Amino acid sequence: MRRTPRTAATRLAESPGEPAPDTGRLPEPRRENCPWCGSPRLRGRPRTRLGTPDPARPGMCGVDECRDCGHVFRNPRPTAEELARHDHEVAEGRRGRDRFAARLLGARVSARRHRAAARALGPHAEPESWLDVGTGQGHFCEAAKETHPYTSFDGLDPTRRVHRARVAGRVEEAHRGHLTDASILTRLRSRYDVVSMIHHLERTPDPRAELRAALTVLRPGGHLLVEAADPGCASGRLLGTWWVPYRLPHHLHLVPQANLLAELEALGCAIVAATAPAADHTPPRLIRLSNAYRVIARRPLSPA
Repeated sequence: MRRTPRTAATRLAESPGEPAPDTGRLPEPRRENCPWCGSPRLRGRPRTRLGTPDPARPGMCGVDECRDCGHVFRNPRPTAEELARHDHEVAEGRRGRDRFAARLLGARVSARRHRAAARALGPHAEPESWLDVGTGQGHFCEAAKETHPYTSFDGLDPTRRVHRARVAGRVEEAHRGHLTDASILTRLRSRYDVVSMIHHLERTPDPRAELRAALTVLRPGGHLLVEAADPGCASGRLLGTWWVPYRLPHHLHLVPQANLLAELEALGCAIVAATAPAADHTPPRLIRLSNAYRVIARRPLSPA
């Protein structure tokens, strides 16, 4: 008996929630203006052979910078299907370069960075409930428990890794999806004392929408903790193509700290702390490949 060939659509139907194989789709159309401030004054930054192909240069991926506000973004941007496929491959451990990046940065360095971020909140809040957005397998929550042993940590992630984090005991509740999903916002509205985004804003198609959603799930007076790659850091300019944030295809936006602070203030938040935390977690003997900044903001007690 001959077997019917399995098409991409058949495989997708058999595995709901998993992206279909690559169909050769081109990236989204190239932007001619900044997605943050709308300025048409763009300049190219280093290109890399990792990530989504640029139609103008096969096998290459473009990164542009706004000359007016300094916002850095992938241009053209990968399609939603490509990003979902990438997330699925990461979740299944099939991305060799991601494993290489993890070895390069080192688990010990990551744990040190996570503990430093959790300690930074200590003087400002004693949270009972904490949601880590883009938690992956929950390693940040695991490290943060050392500083906040009486806090209940939940995780949110678009991949099945968040369920593995719950099984491993790193998070108490696992929410699979995107923070901006209407069902997620309805279920989690005003539920948490703290929301953390540790290198998460870089991966979102709309950072502003992500910030608004974070404030929605925070209780009045709750705190938002953001750590993000700094596009203006010396490492990025020195290493060029080899700077780690440029080489990750799911890094869609690199938001300068000044832009993030201005946006949070426009949303009515009070800036509690704004620091460049590289020195907190990176040994001096190592090259700081992914210099980052940290911002802690407090949601207003009443709507702005």
